[in-house]
Parts: sequence; structure tokens; C-alpha cells
Amino acid sequence: MILAEAKEAPEIGPKCKLTGGRWWSEYDQVWITSAGSLDVDHMVPLAEAWDSGAATWTKARREAYANDQGAPDSLIAVSGSSNRSKADKDPADWLPVPADHCKYAGDWIKDKLRWDLTADLAEINALTHLAEACPDARISYEKAA
Repeated sequence: MILAEAKEAPEIGPKCKLTGGRWWSEYDQVWITSAGSLDVDHMVPLAEAWDSGAATWTKARREAYANDQGAPDSLIAVSGSSNRSKADKDPADWLPVPADHCKYAGDWIKDKLRWDLTADLAEINALTHLAEACPDARISYEKAA
């Protein structure tokens, strides 16, 4: 996942140690040049997914969600600081920098639809507000198996 998201591929050394390379952290719009500074973020955090319907899933479905590499933006590499800032919050409580609002809202909605997850009223209101500022946005997704 980290390798696939590199904008400039790193060197892979002994014991899979990565050196060099560059990654773009969408949430805070910064370049990352050290793989150790990256976090892999679940677009819809695990706790949010749990509260939105995953609590009723089988263990196998929860594992599939946690490791979903079947959609390009379910898991993304971002700066550790932006991922910790986001934590388990939904768009009513946390947003990335404004330059990423439209993409973030679209990716959030796609992930929720992909996994048949619900949204609470505050989340819906926040996403509606974001969508109003993104008139050219289109949502396309595939249902998770």
C-alpha cells in the first residue's frame, strides 16, 4: 500500500527498509519524504464504521473492511500528524485542508456506500454542505463483496 502510493518510488533495502521516495499527504497537502512519517488511514475510521453498521458484521467482513484494498481510497497514506488529528472523527467533526474537501467528501461517501454503512444527521449535514461546494463531483463505487 505504501509502495503503491509513492509518487517517487523508494529504494527497498534489507528487511524491506524503505529509503528515499516521496508521498503526497492529501489531508494536509504536504510532501512526505520518509516512509516512517506516514500512516495508513482508513477513509472511514474503524470506530466510525463500527458505529455505522459494522458492529453487526461477521468477523470475516470486519477483517475485509479493515484490509480493503479493493477501492483506491479506502486506505490511503497520509502524514502521521494528519491521521492522528482525524482519529475516529467523521466529517461533522474533522476535515482536511480546504483544498482536499471535495475529494475527501467524495471518498468518504464512496466508502460508506461501498460497505453499506449508515450516516448520522450531523454527518449528513456536513457532507451536504461540502457537496454544495463541489458541483462537479461525481460518485462512482463498487459494492464490497
